[in-house]
Amino acid sequence: MSSTAGEQQLSLEKKPLWLLGFALSLMVGLLFYMAASLSIESDASDMFNNLARNTRQNIESRVKSYANLLRGAASLFRANEHVSREQFHRYVANMGLQQNYPGVMNLNYSQELDEAQRPAFEAAMRRDYPPGRDGYPAFAIHPSPPREHYSVLVYIEPIASAADRYGHDIAARPLIAEALALSRDSGRISNSGLPVPMDGRPQLTGMAMRMPVYRLGMPTDTVAQRRAAHIGSVGIGYDLVTMVRSALADMPVRNVRLTLFDIGPQVTQALDLPHDMRPIFDSTAAGLHAPWWQPGNSGKYLSSTMLIEYNGRVWQALFSVRKSDLYSRFDAFLPWLALLAGFASSMLLYILFHTLASSRRRAIQMANGMTEELRASQIRLQLSHQKLRRLAAHADQIKEEERKRIAREIHDDLGQNLLVLRIDADMLASRTQRRHPRLNARARSTLEQIDATIKSVRQIINDLRPTVLDLGVNAAVEWQVAQFRQRTGIACEVSESHDDICLSDQCATALFRILQESLSNISQHANASRVQVKLEKCSDTVSMSVSDNGVGAAFDGRNKLGSFGLVGIEERIKLLGGTFYIVSSPGAGMSVHVSVPLGADATRFPYQDEAST
Repeated sequence: MSSTAGEQQLSLEKKPLWLLGFALSLMVGLLFYMAASLSIESDASDMFNNLARNTRQNIESRVKSYANLLRGAASLFRANEHVSREQFHRYVANMGLQQNYPGVMNLNYSQELDEAQRPAFEAAMRRDYPPGRDGYPAFAIHPSPPREHYSVLVYIEPIASAADRYGHDIAARPLIAEALALSRDSGRISNSGLPVPMDGRPQLTGMAMRMPVYRLGMPTDTVAQRRAAHIGSVGIGYDLVTMVRSALADMPVRNVRLTLFDIGPQVTQALDLPHDMRPIFDSTAAGLHAPWWQPGNSGKYLSSTMLIEYNGRVWQALFSVRKSDLYSRFDAFLPWLALLAGFASSMLLYILFHTLASSRRRAIQMANGMTEELRASQIRLQLSHQKLRRLAAHADQIKEEERKRIAREIHDDLGQNLLVLRIDADMLASRTQRRHPRLNARARSTLEQIDATIKSVRQIINDLRPTVLDLGVNAAVEWQVAQFRQRTGIACEVSESHDDICLSDQCATALFRILQESLSNISQHANASRVQVKLEKCSDTVSMSVSDNGVGAAFDGRNKLGSFGLVGIEERIKLLGGTFYIVSSPGAGMSVHVSVPLGADATRFPYQDEAST
């Protein structure tokens, strides 16, 4: 009886110790949980701010491209004494508004005249441009009441976008007349910053930008000179919704809400806007979600306020997104995993110290527990290794996407600017060919420099991500081999099946990068005189081999310190679930063989199943 009572007393004395260990471990786990949550939220905030900055730059880039479009059109009228409607039509058609300037609905030209000139001008327009010609209706200045000055839309391309505006006097509204006068006196682009009503199309948020046009050969240094030389203005009408949504489409994170407000000219910092202020753009449908100001005051959202320059006016942009939309599935469980890891490690330490002070039996139990924990640690180590490989694969995919994005932006922004410069320089060269030989020579030299720059930009785009990849892996392999042959002078033969091979973008890019790396190794290290590339399609797999007759390589060459080429090739192939092997010996050349399934996709990470088995 006494021994039983002693055991009961001992167990009662040990209970508070176990409760203390449990409480301490729980506190450590909660600390790990808070640290992981704060880290994930900080990373999400940084990523969101970067995305918001990139979107702001995209919007500013589009606004800048619109301004450059206006400057190009103004240069057309300044370089010619008279621009006919047919010439203006050809000019706008060659610009490719829908493809190169998302959101732009039309490019137009308005003629300045007074009441005394109106009858003769209307008669001339009706005589030179009868109804139905080029799709234009009958010409008539409207609104009809006579006024002292007019700014009449005479050219609109494409005319189908705003046929009812043909002959419209845009200066009939006092606010617009004031903006046109300010633009005429300053020589700058004018815009009201507010949406333009679109009759019959309420779903569009129309915006307008205009730039004055001055008479050829007249000085424009002072306000008086600009007023005397002013003959009209060129303008564009664009849909703000289409323009902004095209910029938002480049964001990898969906459900980001963007609200734009026009806060006037010459604003240098964000304003505290009243809640009843209506935005000029809201990416979320009205009435279906919270008011625009509520996400910024909610702990469930991340928000960022930025200013966007809009040709002398300022837009205030409010970006907001739910925090949960920025978290991956792994991020959602990481705090709980951290809590569990902190709690488990603390309990293990507590158990370790407690077991060291116990009897031999408890020591054996502790050893068994450590063995089980070691096995669990090994499993966690394997999982950690898999996660690192997933991270590397994700980083590689992000790098390829970033290359594609940078190449596209160079093409869209810098390429368009160079195109405008070339058009202006070519026009100058054409106008000075007979009368000004020396100026013509300088213009031709400028054209050659612009062409060289365009060629350099194309080379940079191809270095980032060759556009030939969009034509398929067959065309990409032939193009790369031709580039290698031209660059090194090494004879290179391509052997491939005649059928086009359809692969996913990730798979085609991986094969292309593997070919690049193999040819680079040959040119740098192989000392070869002949190279053979084979690309074959066999039932449900695609195989590629790159062979040379060079010096070959040792078997352990891929493990050489600082050598990552073959390692990178092996990793790319494993991500696609394919096979990779090398046949080589010193002095006998080297052959690199890779094969991947036709439906390979790097986002599935096939190696994960292999490691788990």
